[in-house]
Amino acid sequence: MKILVLHGPNLNLLGRREPHIYGSMTLADLNRKLEALGKELGVEVSAFQSNHEGELVDFLHQHIDGAAGAILNPGGLTQYGVSLHDAIKGLPYPVIEVHITNRHAREEWRSHSIISSAAKGTVEGLGWRSYSAALRALVEILKEK
Repeated sequence: MKILVLHGPNLNLLGRREPHIYGSMTLADLNRKLEALGKELGVEVSAFQSNHEGELVDFLHQHIDGAAGAILNPGGLTQYGVSLHDAIKGLPYPVIEVHITNRHAREEWRSHSIISSAAKGTVEGLGWRSYSAALRALVEILKEK
Protein backbone atom coordinates (compact mmCIF):
# COMPACT_ATOMS: atom_id res chain seq x y z
CA MET A 1 0.00 0.00 0.00
CA LYS A 2 1.51 3.33 -1.11
CA ILE A 3 0.99 6.55 0.86
CA LEU A 4 1.99 9.83 -0.75
CA VAL A 5 3.45 12.62 1.37
CA LEU A 6 3.38 16.02 -0.32
CA HIS A 7 5.22 19.04 1.02
CA GLY A 8 4.24 22.42 -0.41
CA PRO A 9 6.08 25.70 -0.88
CA ASN A 10 9.03 26.58 1.36
CA LEU A 11 9.01 23.25 3.17
CA ASN A 12 12.32 22.50 1.46
CA LEU A 13 13.70 25.08 3.92
CA LEU A 14 12.75 23.11 7.03
CA GLY A 15 15.55 23.33 9.57
CA ARG A 16 16.64 26.72 8.18
CA ARG A 17 13.47 28.80 7.90
CA GLU A 18 12.34 30.21 11.24
CA PRO A 19 13.49 27.23 13.33
CA HIS A 20 11.87 28.84 16.39
CA ILE A 21 8.53 28.25 14.63
CA TYR A 22 9.10 25.20 12.41
CA GLY A 23 11.84 23.39 14.34
CA SER A 24 15.33 22.31 13.39
CA MET A 25 14.50 19.08 11.55
CA THR A 26 15.28 19.16 7.83
CA LEU A 27 12.90 17.91 5.17
CA ALA A 28 15.26 15.00 4.44
CA ASP A 29 15.22 14.05 8.14
CA LEU A 30 11.42 14.25 8.22
CA ASN A 31 11.08 12.08 5.12
CA ARG A 32 13.43 9.48 6.61
CA LYS A 33 11.32 9.36 9.79
CA LEU A 34 8.15 8.92 7.75
CA GLU A 35 9.67 6.19 5.59
CA ALA A 36 10.79 4.33 8.73
CA LEU A 37 7.35 4.72 10.31
CA GLY A 38 5.78 3.55 7.07
CA LYS A 39 7.82 0.35 7.22
CA GLU A 40 6.67 -0.23 10.80
CA LEU A 41 3.06 0.25 9.68
CA GLY A 42 3.48 -1.93 6.60
CA VAL A 43 3.12 0.80 3.97
CA GLU A 44 5.36 2.41 1.37
CA VAL A 45 5.85 6.16 1.77
CA SER A 46 6.56 8.22 -1.33
CA ALA A 47 7.50 11.83 -0.52
CA PHE A 48 7.53 14.81 -2.86
CA GLN A 49 8.16 18.53 -2.34
CA SER A 50 7.52 21.42 -4.69
CA ASN A 51 7.26 25.18 -4.46
CA HIS A 52 4.82 25.09 -7.39
CA GLU A 53 1.14 24.24 -7.09
CA GLY A 54 0.92 22.67 -10.54
CA GLU A 55 3.71 20.21 -9.72
CA LEU A 56 1.86 19.09 -6.59
CA VAL A 57 -1.32 18.65 -8.64
CA ASP A 58 0.63 16.72 -11.30
CA PHE A 59 2.11 14.43 -8.62
CA LEU A 60 -1.35 13.62 -7.29
CA HIS A 61 -2.62 12.97 -10.83
CA GLN A 62 0.36 10.71 -11.63
CA HIS A 63 -0.50 8.54 -8.63
CA ILE A 64 -4.28 8.58 -8.96
CA ASP A 65 -4.40 4.81 -9.54
CA GLY A 66 -1.30 3.76 -7.62
CA ALA A 67 -1.74 5.30 -4.19
CA ALA A 68 -4.03 4.35 -1.32
CA GLY A 69 -3.96 7.75 0.36
CA ALA A 70 -1.99 10.96 0.84
CA ILE A 71 -0.75 13.37 3.45
CA LEU A 72 -0.42 16.98 2.33
CA ASN A 73 1.19 19.99 3.93
CA PRO A 74 0.11 22.70 1.49
CA GLY A 75 2.35 25.34 3.08
CA GLY A 76 1.71 28.72 1.49
CA LEU A 77 -1.02 27.22 -0.70
CA THR A 78 -3.23 26.56 2.32
CA GLN A 79 -5.27 29.72 1.86
CA TYR A 80 -5.41 30.03 -1.94
CA GLY A 81 -4.58 26.67 -3.59
CA VAL A 82 -7.78 26.31 -5.60
CA SER A 83 -6.36 23.87 -8.15
CA LEU A 84 -4.84 21.79 -5.34
CA HIS A 85 -8.25 21.73 -3.60
CA ASP A 86 -9.92 20.64 -6.83
CA ALA A 87 -7.31 17.93 -7.45
CA ILE A 88 -7.93 16.47 -3.99
CA LYS A 89 -11.69 16.42 -4.61
CA GLY A 90 -11.09 14.32 -7.73
CA LEU A 91 -9.02 11.63 -6.02
CA PRO A 92 -10.39 8.19 -5.20
CA TYR A 93 -8.41 8.05 -1.94
CA PRO A 94 -8.37 10.07 1.29
CA VAL A 95 -6.02 12.99 1.85
CA ILE A 96 -5.10 14.27 5.29
CA GLU A 97 -3.96 17.89 5.56
CA VAL A 98 -1.06 18.53 7.94
CA HIS A 99 0.61 21.60 9.37
CA ILE A 100 3.65 21.75 11.61
CA THR A 101 2.27 24.71 13.56
CA ASN A 102 -1.18 25.46 14.93
CA ARG A 103 -2.43 27.91 12.28
CA HIS A 104 -5.12 29.19 14.64
CA ALA A 105 -2.52 30.37 17.15
CA ARG A 106 -0.72 32.48 14.55
CA GLU A 107 -1.72 35.37 12.29
CA GLU A 108 -5.47 35.46 11.68
CA TRP A 109 -5.11 35.09 7.91
CA ARG A 110 -3.44 31.68 8.41
CA SER A 111 -6.49 30.21 10.14
CA HIS A 112 -8.47 29.74 6.91
CA SER A 113 -7.67 26.73 4.73
CA ILE A 114 -9.16 26.20 1.30
CA ILE A 115 -7.72 22.67 1.46
CA SER A 116 -9.59 21.55 4.60
CA SER A 117 -12.96 21.15 2.93
CA ALA A 118 -11.45 18.71 0.41
CA ALA A 119 -9.40 16.75 2.97
CA LYS A 120 -10.53 13.80 5.08
CA GLY A 121 -9.16 15.59 8.15
CA THR A 122 -6.46 17.92 9.44
CA VAL A 123 -3.62 17.36 11.91
CA GLU A 124 -1.69 20.40 13.05
CA GLY A 125 0.29 22.03 15.80
CA LEU A 126 2.37 19.00 16.78
CA GLY A 127 5.58 20.01 15.03
CA TRP A 128 6.99 17.28 12.76
CA ARG A 129 4.79 14.85 14.70
CA SER A 130 1.77 16.20 12.83
CA TYR A 131 3.02 14.12 9.90
CA SER A 132 3.51 10.93 11.91
CA ALA A 133 0.10 11.32 13.58
CA ALA A 134 -1.48 11.81 10.15
CA LEU A 135 0.33 8.76 8.75
CA ARG A 136 -0.83 6.56 11.63
CA ALA A 137 -4.41 7.79 11.30
CA LEU A 138 -4.45 7.38 7.53
CA VAL A 139 -3.16 3.81 7.72
CA GLU A 140 -5.83 2.96 10.32
CA ILE A 141 -8.53 4.50 8.12
CA LEU A 142 -7.34 2.54 5.09
CA LYS A 143 -7.13 -0.75 6.99
CA GLU A 144 -10.72 -0.31 8.22
CA LYS A 145 -12.01 -0.22 4.64
